[in-house]
Amino acid sequence: MSYENILLQKEDRISIITINRPESLNALNAKTISELSSALDELDSDTSCRVIILTGSGEKSFVAGADIKEFCDFGQQQAEELARNGHQTLFNKIENMTKPVIAAVNGFALGGGLELAMACHIRYASENAKLGLPEVTLGLIPGYGGTQRLPRLVGKGIANEMIFSAKMVSAVRAKETGLVNEVYPIEELLTKTKELAQTIARNSPMAISKAIHAVNLSDMDKGFETEIKYFGELFEMDDKKEGVSAFLEKRKPGF
Repeated sequence: MSYENILLQKEDRISIITINRPESLNALNAKTISELSSALDELDSDTSCRVIILTGSGEKSFVAGADIKEFCDFGQQQAEELARNGHQTLFNKIENMTKPVIAAVNGFALGGGLELAMACHIRYASENAKLGLPEVTLGLIPGYGGTQRLPRLVGKGIANEMIFSAKMVSAVRAKETGLVNEVYPIEELLTKTKELAQTIARNSPMAISKAIHAVNLSDMDKGFETEIKYFGELFEMDDKKEGVSAFLEKRKPGF
């Protein structure tokens, strides 16, 4: 299958998906989410693939966030559908894949980009990576699992600090908090990620599949539905309208 916004490379039981929208710092739009979902379906049924690596093109950005222009005029129902579709089509799909998905975070991982990385089973980052959830600066909250996966990875206190302040954290800080597993120079990131993938690929695929499912069961609750509901409600609020307008007009919001 051919793709426009992603690149798919297969080599020795490892498949590498590269989000390839450098002109927008690899921002997630609807087409990219759809293509990522299709590629994951393709790889999940490919018996020659044991491990998947997800990364971004270039050295500046893994995924700089969602493409705000696509949903800036949405109302509550459209926003809830956007979030729910994202969960079902991509983010939950990654988390529940039968094969491990490793994020190689090469630069900015913001908003939907960090949520994408957090949906992966393991995260390696480059030294220049910056990670954050800036949604509250738009009058919104993370809508692709950020309010649920971040506290599970780093604890509620640090998650609250990141979400409420919208500040980015460095790769070093991300490792200290458990948000990423390892940090490497940008030129070594993909090599080191491949080394881990090869180690995993030598192990029992059936055992790993069962392990993924067992680990995921420890996180089951109703938080995702609450996040989707609140994400949608905020699209009807004045803060969201001011936040998104300010972003698009390249000015500071006046909340």
